Amino acid sequence: MRNTIHRFLALATLALTCAGVGTAAETARETIARAALAGSDRAQREIIGSLAGRSDAAIPELLDAWKRDELFLYAPADGQAPVPVQLTGTPDAAGTRTAVRIADGAPLTDTAGQPLRLIPSDLKAVEHTSGLRRAMKAVLDLVDLGSPDPATRIKAIDTLGKAQAADKLPVLRTRLESETDDDVRDKLREAIALIELKAADDATRIAALGVLADLHTLGSADFVEAARREAETAGRAEIVAAARTAQRAIEGHRSMVDLFGTLFRGASTGSILLVVALGLAITFGLMGVINMAHGEMIAVGAYTTYLVQNLFGAGVVIPFFGLSLAIPGLGLSGGAYNAYFIAAVPASFLAAAVVGVGLERSIIRFLYRRPLESLLATWGVSLVLQQVFRLVFGANNVQVSSPSYLSGNWTINEIIFGWNRVFVIGFGILIVFGIWLVLTKTPLGLLMRAVMQNRGMAACMGVRTERVNMLTFGLGSGLAGLAGAFLSQIGNVGPSLGQSYIVDSFMVVVVGGVGNIAGTVISAFGIGSIDQVLQQYLPSWAPGMAGVPFIGSFLQNLAQDSAVFGKILVLGMIILFLQWRPAGIFVTRSRSLEG
Repeated sequence: MRNTIHRFLALATLALTCAGVGTAAETARETIARAALAGSDRAQREIIGSLAGRSDAAIPELLDAWKRDELFLYAPADGQAPVPVQLTGTPDAAGTRTAVRIADGAPLTDTAGQPLRLIPSDLKAVEHTSGLRRAMKAVLDLVDLGSPDPATRIKAIDTLGKAQAADKLPVLRTRLESETDDDVRDKLREAIALIELKAADDATRIAALGVLADLHTLGSADFVEAARREAETAGRAEIVAAARTAQRAIEGHRSMVDLFGTLFRGASTGSILLVVALGLAITFGLMGVINMAHGEMIAVGAYTTYLVQNLFGAGVVIPFFGLSLAIPGLGLSGGAYNAYFIAAVPASFLAAAVVGVGLERSIIRFLYRRPLESLLATWGVSLVLQQVFRLVFGANNVQVSSPSYLSGNWTINEIIFGWNRVFVIGFGILIVFGIWLVLTKTPLGLLMRAVMQNRGMAACMGVRTERVNMLTFGLGSGLAGLAGAFLSQIGNVGPSLGQSYIVDSFMVVVVGGVGNIAGTVISAFGIGSIDQVLQQYLPSWAPGMAGVPFIGSFLQNLAQDSAVFGKILVLGMIILFLQWRPAGIFVTRSRSLEG
């Protein structure tokens, strides 16, 4: 058995070398066909072993078919040598199936060139023993090592390393010599080191721990911990010291990954708050209207994205006030279906803007310069809209799937950057630039600023203030709708979606300086980042507060829900900040305010 394993590993090493330089003498199909015709189990194992490390889609397909007894030897009537074939397809009424040559994948034909359909019981099945099946499994375990896709190779190497099978070391070392991709080389080094942690030689294990300390990958943490405990039990001090060095390196790397990952999530959260708060900065900061229904504009945008997605797909059935309303879809697929989000972004803006204009025309226009009444009225509108969402779409959350171009991620030094969050950050920056252009470079922006600074004087100059108010409120509501479209890519959509962000958005506007766009940008990213940082690190800080009189136990209990604890602390910090700067980061000054 030992000689068989060494022979297989030698063949695997040779195959990997050949795969690395692309000099395979025959195709994988031809090799498997040759193995099927081999006269002994030993010869079959050696031939199959030569496939190790080669990447070919036919290898797993044919080996699995062999194990399922779907490979046969067809003996031509003219007495020629048997032909290895695979029977595919569904049997017809006579029980015949399509015969395909294993060597080239072409249909088996008769003398007239017509495809043959054969009955399995009339053929001799290609037999397989337990030893041959083990050889097949070894090949299948290594088939992805030769894949042209680095991600596939990394996944296969990671599986082999974590299995810590010593018999895979020669193959991995040979692959390391021919590998050119740096990321794959690092994964090979890690896999080899993980396997060597099981070595009987202390020097080998210490060297492996040194490699893991140098790589400091998070995936090796549990293996290093296990090696340390085993060494402590055995009283091997040098291995324990090397393991602790590796653990310190891994924990340092973990802290870095957590920090930058938290900052990235904070930036994406801040971008959403920014888009929501920009709408509030216009409706509340510039118009002086406390719109508590602004959060429901977010939900309008999110539900619009949900509807557009289903219109591009198979359609949707919504409850709609207790009735089943079926909305047919276009039935698109692939790239055409994935384009739904491109259409949903302007649609969500327009839908929320239309609802905002309707709200302004029906209620808000009667409540200008009456902040308390506008607060109470819009709060009532908020409750009504939430109930409408429940009646139309149901009380449960609905799922909006991300298109393929927003579903992946970039991984840099084990820090994951989701494409959906990167998109939110980039689009948030683009929206800020767009709002700046609208307010400073367009006639509408000029009229908006004139009306907000001195409504009476603007009216005397011939400005249609009611129309400007309507468009301004619609613009602010549309921005909230855009935020809803973004939120649909990060979480589920429900009737109370907007309520999770409305308070934070008001805080952003107040801290940044009422009516100041630059202050809103700084405040949004600051509050979003601080909130994420506190949620990440508060659970680890709380145990250290156990000895603080009166509040120690309270803080520990509260820290169990880090999201709530984080928001409470952020709110406390904002209150203290406003005690110092009541007008926010930037003070907005105008003639009307000074008067």
